[in-house]
Amino acid sequence: MSLQMVSTVSNSSLLQPGFSLLNFDGHVFFFGQKGWPKRSCPTGIFLLDIKQNELKMKPVFFSKDSCYLPPLRYPALCTLRSDARADEYQYIIHGGKTPNNDLSDKIYFISLVSKTSKKMTFQCIEKDLGGDVPEARYGHTINVVHSRGKSMSVLFGGRSYTPLAQRTTETWNSVVDCSPSVFLIDFEFGCCTSYILPELQDGLSFHVSVARDDTVYILGGHSLQNNTRSPNLYKLKIDLPLGSPAVTCTILPGGISVSSAIVTQISDTEFVLVGGYHSDNQKRLECNTIVLEDSKIEIVESVGPEWTPDIKHCRMWFGCDMGKGSVLLGIPGASKQIIPDANYFYILRCKGAEEDKEEELITQICSQTSSEDPGDSTPFEDSEEFCFSAEANSFDADDADMYNEDDEEDESETGYWITCCASCNIDINTWVPFYSTELNKPAMILCSSGAGHWVHAQCMDLSETMLLRLSEANVKYFCNKHVDLNKGLQTPQKVACLKKPPMKPLRKKKTMKLSTSTKKSFLRRLFE
Repeated sequence: MSLQMVSTVSNSSLLQPGFSLLNFDGHVFFFGQKGWPKRSCPTGIFLLDIKQNELKMKPVFFSKDSCYLPPLRYPALCTLRSDARADEYQYIIHGGKTPNNDLSDKIYFISLVSKTSKKMTFQCIEKDLGGDVPEARYGHTINVVHSRGKSMSVLFGGRSYTPLAQRTTETWNSVVDCSPSVFLIDFEFGCCTSYILPELQDGLSFHVSVARDDTVYILGGHSLQNNTRSPNLYKLKIDLPLGSPAVTCTILPGGISVSSAIVTQISDTEFVLVGGYHSDNQKRLECNTIVLEDSKIEIVESVGPEWTPDIKHCRMWFGCDMGKGSVLLGIPGASKQIIPDANYFYILRCKGAEEDKEEELITQICSQTSSEDPGDSTPFEDSEEFCFSAEANSFDADDADMYNEDDEEDESETGYWITCCASCNIDINTWVPFYSTELNKPAMILCSSGAGHWVHAQCMDLSETMLLRLSEANVKYFCNKHVDLNKGLQTPQKVACLKKPPMKPLRKKKTMKLSTSTKKSFLRRLFE
């Protein structure tokens, strides 16, 4: 085993305990982020691209016929194949916690429908069930068994909120163990049946389950009622004849008392068990190999990696299976970090060095073969890394992390995040909708100066009323930089002068001249 630390380039705070990983064709996808998805990535699923010990996240898209998938933490997840040896598969996701701490009882099917160098598209379908439908829960497991040419899913364990009839003010949000019932789900007919087995007395959560053919093995798990971690190893055998299914349970020796452990498959019959807790305050640093052959299980202790001091001394850790014998582990970061809720991540490779090199060589050969198609070999841009942008859909499995100017010119969406002017403050990482008409891209308007160029309406200080009026009216618009220049180039129209009638000259008032004798006589009469 080898342990390698990876540095997260952007927004590692989304990866919190309870996340899940999907593996399609060797590509790992992250699901179950902290908080609700942003408008720029409504799917909440991201490609984990790890190159040169750096972890980058790229948004993934859903097809038009997909349903909404909320971010779910601690769900039950497994792969579903049409046949036990089939290459094509899809993922089943059941239950889990939403960012509002609501529990889900829905079941979803996730499949990869399209993969190009620029975009990966998933299809998400919600499946309706009838019969004994499992209640909303989290911390449980789901597996697929194959028997007599049929396939069914086996769901077990988990936690749920206290039933409404039993809640009090003090215990309103408290959780309890789900009943130790085993649910068989037939997705072909959409029916579900529950089974109560005498061997399963206590409810378990955060346990481990591995399946092979018609058998499911359940290992460890935590019981809230007893506050214990079960040392038992349960073997569930499912027979699917033409009539009703038959479910039997056997308690086997050699179990491990552990909870929240992680299992990764390294071959057709071998699994590796890592991580988990012996108790609430004691991590489990040991590793085990699980071998399933001929309806038998063997659990042996294996040599673990050389754990770093940070892992040894931290109080908690979390992670998930990446597929292909690798595990992504996370530990809390220092409390004085600049980015809150940031974590440190490691990749644990459980295969031998020779197997890793052989797998790496096969991957390189596959990559070289796929690069023969020009459409699948176009490199992606640095700006299209994890930046909460619906346009950040560039994808390339090869090592081609470089800027491609031609791609930027061809993709009209990329132009939304240009620097439109000297005072432009639109940042792809911090932008939030300003106008009511905006969704996941800033509103832009075309300046008609010269050959024309696009500017952000917000940078031009346009009101929403003016923006709507300009978009509806068939008029030319000029940005703040070119509006004065445009006015100077325009020839002002000649304005006809108004003819005013000539004003009549003022008439002079006539004055009377008096003689001196007359003035004296007038004054004499005035003072008499």
